[in-house]
Amino acid sequence: MSNIQNKIQEELESAREACDTTGADSKECAAAWDAVEELQAEASHQREEKPKNSLEQFCDDNPDAAECRVYDD
Repeated sequence: MSNIQNKIQEELESAREACDTTGADSKECAAAWDAVEELQAEASHQREEKPKNSLEQFCDDNPDAAECRVYDD
């Protein structure tokens, strides 16, 4: 399991504990679940990022190369 998945599991346990201890309507419970949601959003964002293909990597390393020129219409 990745590091972010481990952190999500830890935050889930903390959120459940906070809600059991302080009540489901407490600010602490809401804040704990907000932390879980933020981590889940970050995990989703990381999955969506595509690795660069060889041309994109080449252009990052050589922005002045002919293959990397961008022309405006």
